[in-house]
Formats: sequence, structure tokens, C-alpha cells
Amino acid sequence: MRKDITISAETRSARGKNEARRLRATGSTPAVLYGVSDTSVPVAVNPKEITRILGSKTGHNTIFNLAVAEGENTPVMIVDWQSDPVKDTLLHVDLKRIDLTKRIVVKIPVHTHGEPTGVKLQGGLHEVITREIEIECIPDDIPEEFSVDVSGLALNQSIRAGSIPLSGSMKLVSPAEAVISHVVLLKAEVVETPAEGAEAVAGATPAEPEVIKKGKKDEEGAPAAEEKKKPGGEEKEKKKK
Repeated sequence: MRKDITISAETRSARGKNEARRLRATGSTPAVLYGVSDTSVPVAVNPKEITRILGSKTGHNTIFNLAVAEGENTPVMIVDWQSDPVKDTLLHVDLKRIDLTKRIVVKIPVHTHGEPTGVKLQGGLHEVITREIEIECIPDDIPEEFSVDVSGLALNQSIRAGSIPLSGSMKLVSPAEAVISHVVLLKAEVVETPAEGAEAVAGATPAEPEVIKKGKKDEEGAPAAEEKKKPGGEEKEKKKK
């Protein structure tokens, strides 16, 4: 969606990590302006202004004017950006020139509202599957969002991308059969009871008894025991004593 916003930018002659660090240290963020023509221009922008646009309702779909010092003043969109994962500061921005007379492809968020009949009366669960769809339109027709009423959804019914009403120059790019949300039956959780666990243990194959092997000491003592059992064995023992 086009907004009456103008952000100033300054051209930068140097590139690289050192130049980027220098710019961030001065409170600016490195960016690149490209699109429409083959000319790409390295610029520096105010990170607070870009962050404010990203946090608005239209977000990165916002079309605003970029006024480059001693250069062009053109409508642009934010197509990519990088943020520090720890400090959450803006590290780099890609800006694309927009021709307001040509169609572009954008992703639009989809929000659902209402309580489905399948949840309220049939005990189902409402699941949101897709939170955005892709459309093609002229820049001035880009919507902020699509709002879908799901109160009429019964159990096992769904709303698909093809059923979302489009207006003006909008054309659906996402598959028409893509599910936005549906109402499904809650799955019963199977919990094993103690009795079932006991039966499983009782029905298990019994372990084989452990065989204890005799050591060498038992084997060496065996002949002496056998000698006592032989006739005359007792007399030999008495003579030894």
C-alpha cells in the first residue's frame, strides 16, 4: 500500500564490512537501492525510520518515497533486511524501486475471526494452516490484510485461498486449493493403563536361567574327593595323620 512518507538517504562511495561498521557507529544503516533500471545505488538510511515502517500495519508492503541526496526521488519498497539477533538493531536494508503502473507480486497476511460452529457445537478444533497468501496487483491496490470470517465452518470443513474475495487489479498467485484454516476432530490420546502394562510384562518371553560356570578350584578338588570314595582311601588318610 502506498503511503505519503518520504525518507532521506545519502549515497555512499565505499562498500565492505569496515564501511558498514563506520556507518552504524554514526547512527546510519547501509542499504542498496535497485530495480526498474539496471543501476544499483549504495545508500545510507536512518534505521529508526525503516524500523517504524516495518512495524506498521502494512509492514514491508509499504510503498514510500526515497529521496536520495543530490539524486533521485522515487517510490520504493523494503524487500529484504538483516537485524542483529542479540541487539535487534538494523544491519542492512534492500530497497526496490517501484513502477506504479506495473503489476507486482506481494504476500498479504490473512487473519481469521469468529468462532466456528464446528468448535462451538460439535467439539472440533479450529486450526490455522496458512497465515498469508501471495497475490499480484498494481501497487496502489495492495491491501493491508485479508480478514476471513470462520464462524460458519462446521466439523471437517475448511476455507481455502481461492475463496478469499479479491478486488480491483488483484489476482491470486498462491494455489487456490491452499487451506487457510479448517475444523477437525480432536484426536483422543491413548494412555496405557497399569493393567495393560502388567499384561504386557506377563506375556513376555521368560528369560533363560543363568548358567554358573565352575572355576578351576572346583575342578582341582574333584580328584581328591573321588579318592576318598575308593577302597583303602580312609586308611591312607589315617597314616598321613
